[in-house]
Amino acid sequence: MAPRKEQQIFQATLELLTVRGYEGLTIEGVAERSGVNKTTIYRWWPSKAALLAAALVQADLLLFDPPDTGTLRGDLEELVRGMAALLTASPTSDVAVATLGAAVHHPELATAVRRFFTDRFAREEAVFARARRRGELPETADPLLIVDLLGGAVWIRAIFRGLPLDDDFAAHAVSAVLDGVTGKR
Repeated sequence: MAPRKEQQIFQATLELLTVRGYEGLTIEGVAERSGVNKTTIYRWWPSKAALLAAALVQADLLLFDPPDTGTLRGDLEELVRGMAALLTASPTSDVAVATLGAAVHHPELATAVRRFFTDRFAREEAVFARARRRGELPETADPLLIVDLLGGAVWIRAIFRGLPLDDDFAAHAVSAVLDGVTGKR
């Protein structure tokens, strides 16, 4: 499929998800909104869960390139800023909330969400590989735990508490993870 058509389909999928929710997301609706025949969509994606999984990972809207600032701290701060933007700016915040809210009740969607996070972490691993090569991160450090701690801080603050993420949030969150909160060992 041509990349432009594919992106139109992904955009239509994510738009419908935010407008109608997962229950209202249909292949027919995506076909109508994207101007692509529904048989074409079914040829590439056998279900709305498969289509949404592909859209989450491949849509330009959710495109992600890992930062490379030259330091682990700088890279992690940029990752946090990226997560914050994803969760606080429309339309990506609408996509995230609709997807995760529906994933609780739909196992096929939960699988798509896991695929999204697996893809994101695979991309983020470059940050940690570079940090290890520069001697900034010991081999015993768990990159997934670091990302989960930072991502969890963003989610809790922005989505569950509904609090703003000020300009210093990324630096403070990264400092808490890398340096600890007491500075003692």
